[in-house]
Amino acid sequence: MLFQSSRLDSHESRVVDAISDIYRQMKYALSTPPRWYGVMRRNTLARAIRGSNSIEGYLVTDDDAVAAVEGEDPIDAGEATWREITGYRNAMTFVLQLVQDPSFTFDGNVLRSLHFMMLQHDLAKHPGRWRPGPIYVRDEQRDRTVYEGPPAEDLPKRIDELVAYIRGDTDGNHILVKGAMAHLNLTMIHPFSDGNGRMARCLQTMILAMHVPYPVFCSIEEYLGRDTQAYYRVLADVGHGSWNPGRDTRPWIRFNLTAHYVQAATAMGRMRTIARLSDEIERLVKDRKLPDRSYVAMVDAAMGYRIRSLHYRNATGVSAVVASRDLKALVEAGLLEPMGEKRGRIYRASPGLRRIYENVRRGETRNIEDPFEAGVAPKA
Repeated sequence: MLFQSSRLDSHESRVVDAISDIYRQMKYALSTPPRWYGVMRRNTLARAIRGSNSIEGYLVTDDDAVAAVEGEDPIDAGEATWREITGYRNAMTFVLQLVQDPSFTFDGNVLRSLHFMMLQHDLAKHPGRWRPGPIYVRDEQRDRTVYEGPPAEDLPKRIDELVAYIRGDTDGNHILVKGAMAHLNLTMIHPFSDGNGRMARCLQTMILAMHVPYPVFCSIEEYLGRDTQAYYRVLADVGHGSWNPGRDTRPWIRFNLTAHYVQAATAMGRMRTIARLSDEIERLVKDRKLPDRSYVAMVDAAMGYRIRSLHYRNATGVSAVVASRDLKALVEAGLLEPMGEKRGRIYRASPGLRRIYENVRRGETRNIEDPFEAGVAPKA
């Protein structure tokens, strides 16, 4: 027996409707992919990777999270942290590719493959294998065990149950609830020696990706990275110290619906902002008679990202000589500022370019209400 989802009450159903409404707005906004779509998608995936890994203590800058998505070397991250980040990137990329295959069928080997991608750099953590023995989650600050997973000999049965649940219908529940329950159950089964949290979060994103048109924008990993303590608290409350599948899961479902609502509303706000920013940058490029391809560097820099020649070349397909000339032109136009020596030079936005971004952000909603505390979920 797995942890079972509670039936949604009327308020929870209204929150689901509000989330679905935002997803419809996204679908409409992206029905003809705008020029900024690639930048938005990349940045959103980078935030998800950064958020999920930050929960485990692997911290990277926004620039390095983007570098991971782009397959580039980091600016700041150390080697050990970078291995964790790129392992998670590989697993997430695999998920987003795999679910597009109409012949894809989920099974336990998919979980083991994802785990191997995440942790293949550390064989001591048994990447791609179920844990060989008992497992305990420790709260090091309070020096106590807060959770004990089910016995290792029960893992095949538990995983079979989870696979059957994922492959089955939703039993009348929304796909958001199904994803949340898969996340909860994998966390509570704790089938791996390490990486269980990241695996559970990646699994939830996979389930969403099977059913929503723009899964990157529906992942809640960024939200969980921002509110990690609340995430831990609700897991501890529902788990209650050990494998207890009879526990009430309503607090977990409500936590997830809140995360989905806030994350979706945040994504819609960012789409509106980047659309306005894109218009401003395109006008600026035209007015200053700059190469149209310099739009890429200017949008990234305006949003606070540091620009490297390699990144610019990869994004535009130009040679090193042309990239150097374009970036120099942006410096001379007062739009970028160079930092560092020639070989390791990085560019950042000038104060004027940053002001353009801050101006277009003024209408963006940044503190989105908890839909349950608000009483009735408002429209995004």
